[in-house]
Amino acid sequence: MALPRLALVVGGARSGKSAYAERLVTGSGRPRRYIATAEAWDAEMQDRIAQHQRDRAGDWTTVEAPLDLAAALGTAQRNEAVLIDCATLWLTNHLLAEHDLAAETETLVAALSSCPAPVVIVSNEVGWSIVPDNALARRFRDVQGRLNQRLAHQADLVVTVIAGLPLVLKGTLP
Repeated sequence: MALPRLALVVGGARSGKSAYAERLVTGSGRPRRYIATAEAWDAEMQDRIAQHQRDRAGDWTTVEAPLDLAAALGTAQRNEAVLIDCATLWLTNHLLAEHDLAAETETLVAALSSCPAPVVIVSNEVGWSIVPDNALARRFRDVQGRLNQRLAHQADLVVTVIAGLPLVLKGTLP
């Protein structure tokens, strides 16, 4: 199946979005490049990362890029399919490092435009919950929502995953 130039897979926690995105990339028949943005700050996160690695099996090229997605996308080959998992952890890393989020977003958007390979990017939908009780959490919710809007605008395909089921919001499934 032919992947679009950019696909966004968005959903809530444990919605099945990563598994769905992996199936999209695997179904392309191309060599697979996985760009991981998670950082293992504690044992629970180490376990989550290890489970994701087991789920993918051994035929993915993995690039660790908790902050510099532009550089990681720059290493992609035209014949590959790229999966970024996920934009939410990438944004969290930049937020906690107190980086300029608008500038980082612009850099990411430009890198996605110039990437020679098709890209599937996973992101969390965090705006369907209660209003957070603190300023940092509210800021995160707001910047995540704006990032998702930017990615969706640029994407040829946008799919939300709810309870493991994909729902196309924009474009056509390959």
